[in-house]
Amino acid sequence: MTTLPPARPTPAGALIAIIRLALVGLTVAAVTATFLDAAERGPVNPLNFFGFFTIQSNLFIAAVWVWAAARILQGRRPSAGRTLLRAIATTFIVIVGIVYVTLLAPLGAEGGVPVGWANTVLHYVTPIAGAADWLLASDRVRLSLKRLGWVLVYPTVWVTVVLVRDATDGWVPYPFLNPDTGYASVFFFVGMIVVAFITVGTLVFLLARVPPVVRVVADAPRASTVTARV
Repeated sequence: MTTLPPARPTPAGALIAIIRLALVGLTVAAVTATFLDAAERGPVNPLNFFGFFTIQSNLFIAAVWVWAAARILQGRRPSAGRTLLRAIATTFIVIVGIVYVTLLAPLGAEGGVPVGWANTVLHYVTPIAGAADWLLASDRVRLSLKRLGWVLVYPTVWVTVVLVRDATDGWVPYPFLNPDTGYASVFFFVGMIVVAFITVGTLVFLLARVPPVVRVVADAPRASTVTARV
């Protein structure tokens, strides 16, 4: 009988995996540097520091990159579940880049991370890398738009927590969510963020149907084995 050997990473796939792991190291270093910088200026409340969507999204895509890189090196073919997780992480990190460029960068130092190189990594490098990785690498399958709702689950929880925290301890992560500007303004920006998530998420889902540039996993050459008759 003929058996099909397991898949294996292509040379380009192995390179993609290495690049992902390098990006993970850079992202973790940027988050760590930001945390240490804040700690030098006084006690750090972890709920505040890790409450920023920027930090959460960067750590999320870093975790997804580790997982996706491992699957490539193991020769695993793409699955719907892994593709959905990558799509969600990609949507989040692209939104981070868009929100920073449009709403936060104009505020100067107040809108970004105090450590210059870390700010560049968390707001420019990872969003661009996330989008490029999604377009280039083949470890994804077609996604139905019926699953787009998954993209909104975590942001909805995050916004709810932010609004609750504002009402209880007065902490808000970003100036445009500060109720001092008026709740009409806050809910306007929340609405715009929801529209952005739906728009970017839809684009990410649709791009899953575009043929990738880099094939990361290939079938090994077929090998035939003969079953002996007893």
